[in-house]
Amino acid sequence: MTALVIRALSSIIQPRTAFPAAASFSTASTRFSHVPEAPRDPILGVTEKFIADKNPLKINLGVGAYRDDDGRPFVLPSVREAERRVTGSHFMEYLPIGGLKDFNIESVKLAFGDHAEVIKHGQVAVVQSLSGTGSCRLMAEFQARFMPNSKIYIPVPTWSNHHNIWKDARVEQASYRYYLPQTRGLDMDGFLEDIKNAPRGSVFMLHACAHNPTGVDPSLDQWKVISKAMLEGGHFPFFDMAYQGFASGDCDADAAAIRIFLADGHRLGCSQSYAKNMGLYGQRVGAFSIVCDNPKEAVAVESQMKAIARPMYSNPPLHGALLVSKILQDKGLKSMWFTEVKGMADRIMLVRALLRQKLEGLGSQWQWNHVTDQIGMFAYTGMTPEMVDRLASEYSIYMTRNGRISMAGVNTKNVDALAVAMHAVTSGQKQ
Repeated sequence: MTALVIRALSSIIQPRTAFPAAASFSTASTRFSHVPEAPRDPILGVTEKFIADKNPLKINLGVGAYRDDDGRPFVLPSVREAERRVTGSHFMEYLPIGGLKDFNIESVKLAFGDHAEVIKHGQVAVVQSLSGTGSCRLMAEFQARFMPNSKIYIPVPTWSNHHNIWKDARVEQASYRYYLPQTRGLDMDGFLEDIKNAPRGSVFMLHACAHNPTGVDPSLDQWKVISKAMLEGGHFPFFDMAYQGFASGDCDADAAAIRIFLADGHRLGCSQSYAKNMGLYGQRVGAFSIVCDNPKEAVAVESQMKAIARPMYSNPPLHGALLVSKILQDKGLKSMWFTEVKGMADRIMLVRALLRQKLEGLGSQWQWNHVTDQIGMFAYTGMTPEMVDRLASEYSIYMTRNGRISMAGVNTKNVDALAVAMHAVTSGQKQ
């Protein structure tokens, strides 16, 4: 090759060192410099602080996941047996967009009752979802598309993620009074007044049982009054039922509010989760259902629920749905599960009673009856953020700053230390 040709080629082919310099890369790397770090999730942030604490006697009362009396994760024997039976029994193919049919059927029966008229008459649209969060997200998007002029009314207080879910769906939020700090109980008067004043056709997000974070549930008589008030206002109730069976130990009792509303003729929505009551936290298995006026409407609504799910996650996971279906369809496994979920609920009630007893035994000037009056996984203690901060810094006890205790983290081995610490930070403070 002649020197002349080589010089010509050199002018066309640039060496690798001529690739954009480091300075250019520096400019490109600032593409996302405007993105701020997101604030920590108020619940998951508690766990991060707990993990970082080196105290061997530390206690985590933040995350709502069941633990046994030794503070260890608990896998239900009924779930283990169901897992043994389904292993190798199915291909790992995609589920339909709406999920596993048997799972959906059993879920609505568990929520509305085995012999519910709305099921018998084909009025229920239902899809398998990504646990309770996924169900709520589908409902929020459905509301945005097909109930566009409605607001979502959310209780004060509520699980913090409810606000994020409806905000991301761009649904206008409003609030209704629920908890009365003075009594550590239900603000029934404020609740009813807010129902009455809400624009007709509003959507009300209701906790079916074991209200998170307060543990305060309306009585059956109060639910009946609430149902009538919402019916008069033409409102649409959406029940988030994350704790069926886990609250009282009785799945039918924990679904009583929904069934009262159905008996009154409401058309309603429901989110179900099997994270807590079957311990299937990591399986992300739940159901989202809407009760319609007739089968034709249910078919149309269900088709739109699937259309919403398709671009979000396409198909729900298989394994957890198989486990739930096996348990709910098999009489022996279902009976076993009923016994186990009652055992979990009973343990929570036991540690509630123990904590109250220990606090009163220490001579606390605070009234602690609300600890046993409340129900479910969480106790809303009434402690201030400053008290909670002291519990963490001085006693290595971690909980959310609203004073919410996950009672699942309390056991017979740490309840004394917890009571002593709670007494110390509340002594001399006004309740």
